[in-house]
Amino acid sequence: MTALTLSTAAAPGLRADAIVIGVAKGPDGPSVAPGAEAVDKAYDGRLAAVLETLGASGAEGEVTKLPAPSGFKAPVVVAVGLGAEPEKDAGFDGEALRRAAGTAARALAGAKKAAFALPLTEAADAGAVAEGVLLGAYAFDAYKESAKEAKGTKGAKGNGKAPLAEAALLGGKPRDKAYKAAIERAAAVAEELNRARDLVNTPPNDLDPEAFAAVAQTAAKEHGIKVQVLDEKALTKGGYGGILGVGAGSAAGPRLVKLSYTSPKAKKSLAFVGKGITYDSGGISLKPAGHNETMKCDMAGAAAVFAAVVAAARLGLEVNVTGWLALAENMPSGSATRPGDVLRMYSGKTVEVLNTDAEGRLVLADALWAASQEKPDAIIDVATLTGAMMLALGSRTYGVMANDDAFRSAVYEAAEEVGEPAWPMPMPEHLRKGLDSATADIANMGERMGGGLVAGLFLREFVGEGISWAHLDIAGPAFNEGAPFGYTPKGGTGTAVRTLVRVAELAAAGELG
Repeated sequence: MTALTLSTAAAPGLRADAIVIGVAKGPDGPSVAPGAEAVDKAYDGRLAAVLETLGASGAEGEVTKLPAPSGFKAPVVVAVGLGAEPEKDAGFDGEALRRAAGTAARALAGAKKAAFALPLTEAADAGAVAEGVLLGAYAFDAYKESAKEAKGTKGAKGNGKAPLAEAALLGGKPRDKAYKAAIERAAAVAEELNRARDLVNTPPNDLDPEAFAAVAQTAAKEHGIKVQVLDEKALTKGGYGGILGVGAGSAAGPRLVKLSYTSPKAKKSLAFVGKGITYDSGGISLKPAGHNETMKCDMAGAAAVFAAVVAAARLGLEVNVTGWLALAENMPSGSATRPGDVLRMYSGKTVEVLNTDAEGRLVLADALWAASQEKPDAIIDVATLTGAMMLALGSRTYGVMANDDAFRSAVYEAAEEVGEPAWPMPMPEHLRKGLDSATADIANMGERMGGGLVAGLFLREFVGEGISWAHLDIAGPAFNEGAPFGYTPKGGTGTAVRTLVRVAELAAAGELG
């Protein structure tokens, strides 16, 4: 991962491959953002005019490179757009800084060192820039022979260059405890989020449920987290019919992984539950051609939960956090669950399976009930659950549903705070009737219209009484099939990790809901 330092050095005298500055979009053209005063001075105060001549406007995601002024030890100045100029006396918000830093980090792939002279008015700004750099510099090159042959110079960024090796944050305060803490937090969260991205990007032939469980066991041992893995024998003995039913068609057996981080000072407990379908063919209800190629990402919810629990442990948060990874591979075979089959779930309820491609809710149902038995203060599940949510909110925003309006608002606000686009969604009671089954207690499918909301209503049936619960349907933003933007790469994104970590921080501080 890119090395980070806080620096009090002046931009002209710092040895680096590039100096990164911010440019805002003002009413009269681009304006140089605070932090770049020394660079602007070296251009005789005409840097904004020079950038405008080169076509820069300050729009978000814009990158303009120009030769550094005479006397600078860095050869290049990289001007990155911050978006709209803030109101008078207001600074740039954290997400604007995060995205700009990520954009610059991507543009500097192949560089050994860059100095970031972006606006830093407080420690939180330094944390946002650091997070943006670390997330923007991400590359997944584990399967690229070119990366192995030229380690350190070439990688798999799509442009044949390795990620930025080092970033110095100018204007930072190396001896200030708040600044140091902000950088350390950014590093812990970004490293675990990038680990989640790696898991999502790993081909399914190398990441079946057993392999995922092994990764979790290794990380748990490293960070002092208790781990329990239930294999097919234990799942059968425990009566986990949902997880077993989904995994029945695969040669790779299912797993339920429980990760427990505890703090001696904790006053609150949280449970995070993740859908971990390591590959989703649709089962007997086979997906049509064109819908299978990215289904390695159907375990993104479990990856997010895993990363969030490890991040909470690394940060030493004063809250107990338990992660439940419901892992299975959904495949068609002679032993696969059929449409019309009835499964007896861990809760004891029976479910008529009308569509085997509505499998995520089945594994989550078992894990939600297991989590409920420990009576946490709140449960959040994370899942790439429905295409309906993508139709409703697009590819960059996830839906938030809950059995408690105040808790739904708290989770949504946490997502907004950390820069993860989300939107509160309802669970209309009239849609519940569509889940009625003539054969079993409930069916796994209901009305087609509002399918994402129907899925939430199904999951609610398996949450213990009196427990606040939220459901995050991350089907859209979990996997980016388009071009990279900001600090978001192509492929696995790590969506929901930062929301979960922020919720845990709020719970630790006694400020959640």
